[in-house]
Parts: sequence; C-alpha cells; structure tokens
Amino acid sequence: MFDDGNLVSHAGLVPLLELAEQAGLSRLLDDHVRFADERVRSGAAHPTPKLTSIIAGMAAGADSIDDLDVVRSGGMKKLFTGVYASATLGILLREFTHGHVRQLTAVLRRFLVGLAARTPVLDGIADRAYVDIDSLLRPVYGHAKQGASYGHTKIENKVILRRGLSPLAVTLSTDTAAPVIAGVRLRAGRAGSSRGATGMIVEAINTAIEAGARAHNVLVRGDSAYCSAKVIHAVVKAGAMFSFAIARNPSVSAAINSIPADAWTPVQYPGAVTDPDTGELISDAYVSEVEYTAFADEPHKITGRLIVRRILDANTQDPLFPVWRYHPFFTNSTQPVTDADVTHRAHAVIETVWSDLIDGPWAHQPSGRFAANAAWTTLAAITHNLLRAAGTLTTARYATARGATLRSHLVNITARLARPQRRPVLHLPAHWPRAHAWLTLWQAVFRT
Repeated sequence: MFDDGNLVSHAGLVPLLELAEQAGLSRLLDDHVRFADERVRSGAAHPTPKLTSIIAGMAAGADSIDDLDVVRSGGMKKLFTGVYASATLGILLREFTHGHVRQLTAVLRRFLVGLAARTPVLDGIADRAYVDIDSLLRPVYGHAKQGASYGHTKIENKVILRRGLSPLAVTLSTDTAAPVIAGVRLRAGRAGSSRGATGMIVEAINTAIEAGARAHNVLVRGDSAYCSAKVIHAVVKAGAMFSFAIARNPSVSAAINSIPADAWTPVQYPGAVTDPDTGELISDAYVSEVEYTAFADEPHKITGRLIVRRILDANTQDPLFPVWRYHPFFTNSTQPVTDADVTHRAHAVIETVWSDLIDGPWAHQPSGRFAANAAWTTLAAITHNLLRAAGTLTTARYATARGATLRSHLVNITARLARPQRRPVLHLPAHWPRAHAWLTLWQAVFRT
C-alpha cells in the first residue's frame, strides 16, 4: 500500500541541497533571476524555491516536467520547504524569456565558482585547466517545438539531416578533475556549430580564472568547426592557449607536404608495440609539426604550430606504398609534439558530459516554448555540476563517476523520517552497500 507519509524516497537530496546552499545557489537565484512581467498571474512568483525544486527533481532523475513530482512524495514535504507541484513548475518555465535564460546562465557560472571554492570539483585548476567546446543535435518529434529545425548530424559516420534543437556547451576540467559545465546555450537545430562560440569561450575562460586558474595555464580545445580567426583571436586576447582541429585546405595540405619524411615520430596507438631489440616504438601512428600561419588573408592572422598525426589507412594492403590519413590541429601550446597530440585528443572527454546529460535531464526537451527548453537546459547544467561536486566529497570512485551512478548511489536512497523528541532523524536501510560513501558526503557537508 502506498500510505506511508514518513517514507522519503530520495534521502540524498538532503546533503545535496545543503551543499547547494553552502555554494550560494539560493542567493545567486535571488540576485540574478527576476521577473518584471508575467504571462500568467503569479506564474513567476517565488522563482528561487521553484527553481531549486526543479534542480532537486533533476538530481533525483526527472527528465520531464511531470517527473518533477518525485520530490513531493511521502515525507519529502516534511524534509523540505518550498516543494511545488510539477504543473506550477511548468508554468514558471513557460514564463522564461531569452533575457531570463541569460540571467540563469550567470547563475550557472557563479555557482560553479562557488562549488569550486567549497569542494575539490576543480582540483588542480591552478596548474592546468582545459576549456572544451562542442555542440550536438538533440532530435525532437513534436510539431509544436519552437526553434526545432533540420540540422546536420552524424550517425555511424554518415551525415544526415535531422529535426531537432542544438545545444552548445563549454566544459571546464583539469588533469585530475572530471569536466563540469561552464556554459550552455540552446540553439535552433539549423544553427551552425560555431554560432555563439566566441562569447561562450571567453566567458568560460573568465569563469576558470575566477575559480582559481591562471590565464596562461588555460587551454581551449575544439574541433575544426571552432577553428576560426574570430575564436582564436578572442582566446589569445584573453591570455589563454588554444588547440583546435583544422580543416584540410590547399594551404594546410602544402604545410603537411613540407614535413620531411624523417621528421615523423611514432606515438602510442592501438596495436603499437615496442621493438625488443632497439626499444623503439613500432606504431601505425606518427606525429610531426611545422610552423604555420593561419588566416593569412584576414585581419587576425596568427602563427602557431601545425601538429599533424598521420595514421596508416587500415584498407592499405601494400607495405611498399602505404596510404596515410592525416589529422592536423593548430595550437600555440608549448608542450612537446607527442604530449601536445595526447592533450588535444583528450578533447573527447566532453562526450562524457553529453552522455551524462542525455541519460538524465536532456532525455527530453519538455516544453513547446523555446525559452522554457533553454531554461531547462541551463538548470540541467547546474544539476550536473552539483552532482559532480557532491561526488568529489565522497570517495575517489565517485569523483569521476557518471551522473546515473551518482543519482543511484548517493541520491535515490530510501529513508524513514522519525521525530524522537521532535528531533528529525533519517533511518536508512541497514547494510546499504554505499553507506560509507553516503555518510562521507553527509559529514563533509554538515560537519565542515
């Protein structure tokens, strides 16, 4: 029977939301998110507790507006104040405009700085910080979705047209910390990959500096869609370094052809082995570099390093006439060529963020209104960062765990709420296999 009013379905929200308060979430929402006009009377009243309620629902696994009701079951209302019905939260989301979404984006950046000050979520940022940028196309199927349009995406190495919305995200990570989201923007499906990228990268660099990074230790990485004069000029002007894949063109091809045959260095790659006699690496992948001036015909031309990784084509059968595939990237990094190649390829870490979000709040774009979906996207980013920060307060396993693991192990834990002598006590399951990690989080939040 579903009749227990003292049973709490998501006890992990208690330390999680307390951590959010300690990092200044409510204060930031009060300071930045304000509604002057409303479509529905009182629809935007009390935005701070409503937005916090949405974040709590997302942390518990909600991927649609209706799912936000999970925070209202059992004893949740006795644990938390300001718990709202999903319909009320949906009305608030539909009150959002582009300006309000930008306000929420400011909260995202400042909240990340607060989390970095309170937790080791960006451990090692003073030594090295990585800013990664990427976009994707999220398919939508309803005909009433504002902004939905056909854009290019790649499935199984085939480029196809698909109807959807295109979020652009910038992540921040270090050598020891998993990526967190420094900025996100929802765009129409037909938007070019680099649309809005320059401003977002500059904001991410500034966020990294506020979180403790030094500008010259920040490396911005991306694929060839973001290798433009405007983007690179903005990165250099901000004092950071860059590492962008660059598209092949006659100028790039001429630079690659100018590399001497003996200038290629073998690198670790699947199938690589070490020669037992000479100790040299035998590999199908090699790297080399050449000085290159990009955007020579534009006002913001820049000279840097064109680092090229060449890979033996798997379809080549004749060892006397090998066919190579070339993968160039343009950088001003000072690392040795082999290390710079490894660092650049680590840009793929941003795919783990996409995976986490698609497996969570981004499973759907829940509203027909574009601004409501944009607000939902930004709130999902805030939730992702909060879960990531909570994981760093437990054991090493959860510092880099997936969002689904964090929700399952640290948030979605059943407890019974009791009040002996009017003092609230949570009774959790005996022999819970993740009890140590959960109690470590509790003590880090409430006893620090």
